[in-house]
Amino acid sequence: MSAATAYDPTPLTRAGAILGASAGNLVEWYDWYAYSATALYFAPVFFPKGNPTAQLLQTAAVFAVGFFARPVGAWIMGRYADRAGRKAALTASVAMMCAASLVIAATPGAAQIGVAAPIILMLARIFQGLSVGGEYGASATYMSEVAGQRHRGFWSSFNYVTVIGGQLIALSVVIVLQHLLSPADMASWGWRIPFIVGAALALVAFWLRRRLQESRAFVSTTASPERGSTRRLLEQYPRETLTILGLTSGGSMLFYVYTTYMQKFLSNTAGFSKDQATEISAATLVAFMIAQPLCGWLSDRIGRRAMLLIAFGGATLVTWPVLSRIAVVKSMPGAFLLIMLAVLCESAYTSISGVVKAELFPSTVRSLGVALPYAVANAAFGGTAEYVALWFKSAGLESGFYVYASVLSAGSFLVALTMQDTRLHGRMHED
Repeated sequence: MSAATAYDPTPLTRAGAILGASAGNLVEWYDWYAYSATALYFAPVFFPKGNPTAQLLQTAAVFAVGFFARPVGAWIMGRYADRAGRKAALTASVAMMCAASLVIAATPGAAQIGVAAPIILMLARIFQGLSVGGEYGASATYMSEVAGQRHRGFWSSFNYVTVIGGQLIALSVVIVLQHLLSPADMASWGWRIPFIVGAALALVAFWLRRRLQESRAFVSTTASPERGSTRRLLEQYPRETLTILGLTSGGSMLFYVYTTYMQKFLSNTAGFSKDQATEISAATLVAFMIAQPLCGWLSDRIGRRAMLLIAFGGATLVTWPVLSRIAVVKSMPGAFLLIMLAVLCESAYTSISGVVKAELFPSTVRSLGVALPYAVANAAFGGTAEYVALWFKSAGLESGFYVYASVLSAGSFLVALTMQDTRLHGRMHED
């Protein structure tokens, strides 16, 4: 690829590159979260035996399996993004997500095809995991590279704006369907509609990503024989790799507690109806999404490390009291305010999650370095958050999960305490 085909960093092209990458990212994460947004409805379809907690536990297990596919996808697509380009990887990942969503939408329930139904669901979820595993590294890298040094925290925060936005749209589609369809129709076939919508949107995102220009950072390394080298990543950047593992363990776990699991927690533990739980979750996500660019902007002024310390220090202090109080609160506004206290702390991490990781690595292994350790920690702690929480509940020890979440937050705080500020000492020097 010649430098003439690379992205040209003018204000207009920068905005266009961020918009194009964000739109595709939004669709990717909508498709990923459509699973958790509709789980309350399709759990009995694929897992008809057991009480509601047992059904959700089995659904959460499939959710976790998808996460364990993400490190494989991160390795494959991270190498691909460092070798073939960020644009090529972004386009491939959204095509994979489209196919997997169509499979989930079309799969009959266990009443029709027996055990094949949950098996197909699991395989489709694995394929989605491969797609999302590659999506995060490529999109976080591309958006950080095209953002420019001065406002890199602000512009790259739109990576998580679209992550949250995808989940918000998935919840919004469910809310609309809840008002248009009867509970029986929603449980029978209505839950399939969000997956069909996601597949259609993925086709639009595919077209948008085909029009993206490659980042200058990638173009400048096309002659390097070490692009996307796993060996080079692990041998030359072990500290950076471990740093991402440590930050992601607490950050991803909390993210999935307050975004995907919270809907079930409000219904299954706090006693809210399914409709109320969905509406509280949607309102929380709106505020969470708005907080991302504000925190990203703040990181450009006070530094990334300071924001990480705020995020994980705050989470260590508030996780236990917030979760304990939500479990007994009876009002929707009260539940909303409690969740908001927690997600505001989390915003100090999520808003800069992508840029901090990207700033740790040189461009030759940047996508792989961002994607692989993140996906490993995300699978181990983010993807299992819902399953672990439900396991504690089924064992009658729900408060044990509050301890688990607090300890992981404290571990990430210690990692942030020992690292340098990547805004000042990072390896990303391109504009």
